[in-house]
Amino acid sequence: MKNRALVTLFVAGTLALPAIAQTSSTTQDPAATAQPAQTTPVADQSSSQANGASGKQPLQPEAREGFWGRVNPFARKKYVQRQTAPIRDRVNELDELTATNSKAIKDTDARAQQGIQLASTKANEADQHAIDAGNKAQVAQQTATQANARIGNVEQVVSNIDQYKASNQTEIRFRPGQAVLSKNAKSALDDLATPLKDQRGYIVEVQGFSSGKGQAAIATSQRMADAVVRYLVENHDVPVYRIYVVGMGNAPVPSAAEEQGSKPKRTSGGRVEISLLKNNLEALNSPNGQMTQDQSVPK
Repeated sequence: MKNRALVTLFVAGTLALPAIAQTSSTTQDPAATAQPAQTTPVADQSSSQANGASGKQPLQPEAREGFWGRVNPFARKKYVQRQTAPIRDRVNELDELTATNSKAIKDTDARAQQGIQLASTKANEADQHAIDAGNKAQVAQQTATQANARIGNVEQVVSNIDQYKASNQTEIRFRPGQAVLSKNAKSALDDLATPLKDQRGYIVEVQGFSSGKGQAAIATSQRMADAVVRYLVENHDVPVYRIYVVGMGNAPVPSAAEEQGSKPKRTSGGRVEISLLKNNLEALNSPNGQMTQDQSVPK
């Protein structure tokens, strides 16, 4: 019987201890909660240093401990909720602050990417403008070079405008004492005058030669030369101002023998020499304004 009574007292004391500890903890809570209120003036003075990322003061641990220390194995649910409520509030505030910062970072990154893309687009446009400007400059340089070349050719043409080069020669034979063109003579004149249509920078030199002496030979040679000129003007529309005609009579004709020191030979019979002379004026009608080998003026 005594043993049972001792066991019963021991069990009752064990069950009473949590209630006593809970009561002592609740009685200490007002003092614990009142203590931060007493230290608020100090916290206000150093708020700039003690405030955390949320802008509030950090949570203060309880200064006094209960019967079980800081961890009460027999704590109630409400007591645990009351102790963890400030922590949950701070965690929620930190979550909101983190979400706000994340959104701000994303917005900043989006604006930065947009600015980078805009700058890249502007740089590409500037590069394209630079390429276009380079191409235009190159085209302008080529045009200037062509213009300079053409100006040089024009200056050369103008400076040598009165210099002519013999490009074709034809000789027409006449019967003694006659000034009538034969069929072969007309054919030779056709071959000479047909390419002259719509050409520029040429003259036709007609020289008549006749056997005999004195003014009679000169008059005969002039009639033969006039017959040639008349045919060219009437049948091939060669302008008269481009024809230079002269009756040479029985004037001596220079030959290769004269170059060797012998005397020049005089004309036997009647004949007319037609020489086609050209300068380089025709080069101005070429597309590039450059003279060809046939149009170049001899020095």
